[in-house]
Amino acid sequence: MNSSHNFTALPTTLSTPPDLVFSINVPYMVAELVIAALSTVGNLLVCLAVGLNRKMQTVTNYFLVSLAVADACVGGVAIPCAILTDMGVPRHNLYPCLLMLSVLIMLTESSIFSLLAVAVERYLAIFLPFRYPTLMTPRNALLVILVTWVLSFLIGLVPLMGWHKTPPESGYCFFVFVVDMTYMVYFNFFVCVLTPLVIMFLIYARIFAAVKRQARRIAADRAQGEAQDRRAASMRSEAKTAASLFLVLFLFTVCWIPLHIINCFLLLCPGCAVPLPLLLTAIILSHANSAVNPFLYAYKMKAFRRSFKAIFLCCRVAVDQNDRMDDGGTTTQRS
Repeated sequence: MNSSHNFTALPTTLSTPPDLVFSINVPYMVAELVIAALSTVGNLLVCLAVGLNRKMQTVTNYFLVSLAVADACVGGVAIPCAILTDMGVPRHNLYPCLLMLSVLIMLTESSIFSLLAVAVERYLAIFLPFRYPTLMTPRNALLVILVTWVLSFLIGLVPLMGWHKTPPESGYCFFVFVVDMTYMVYFNFFVCVLTPLVIMFLIYARIFAAVKRQARRIAADRAQGEAQDRRAASMRSEAKTAASLFLVLFLFTVCWIPLHIINCFLLLCPGCAVPLPLLLTAIILSHANSAVNPFLYAYKMKAFRRSFKAIFLCCRVAVDQNDRMDDGGTTTQRS
């Protein structure tokens, strides 16, 4: 979804110059590789934590795993594609070029739809608690995840279906020379990104308002009994979970909106120059979002924190056992 993984080849301001002078932007490349490693390892750890712990296999966490898969793919697939298109590769090969440039769009859409699914699931849990168990079954959750991924691929593949620019004679695979900015702004941003984000913010606003009202009602009821205490504890738990998930959404918005604003600027003012450092910062910020969620889960969610610790402890025990076996084997050989 970046308006240019290609601008390490351009001057210090961005427009559409006829001549390209290639140079490798080392700090940018290093930042991308670090983000790729953190995204891949961190999000695979999230998938492992849910897969190994049956208590964590909840509907909410299924959607978070879907989000983690998308973020891991950003690190393992999209960022390497971005680095290649930085160098104009593949050259004189339009459809592989469009596919590589569309990968991040697909994965970002999958992230947005996963966040939307989480918001709707939390809404149902709070506003329809009695119908929630029948509506949000694991089977239904997996069906929703399948639909979100299919939609993401269809949206990302739109440029391959014909909504793209005529490739330049040079044949370089550069984003602004190949992908139509009207698609990026009017369809991708306004329809597929901004609209779901607005819906999600409204959902969380209503959730927080409902939780606040319920908390006041419970506090006003002085007849505290066991049932009332359970309701209060449940409400606090729901509020904490909603706050953590809203933070995931908020960070996604903060990381991606600057790049979309630059896309709008490039479309509405094609002759204007965008400083290269600003553009690269926006690109890195958007990619960095894929690496932050595992840290957020570890910091804000006890269940994930415990599972991460258990995984690390198991790995440490396995390493210690291997070391002891190696030491034992060495001792036997010496004797």
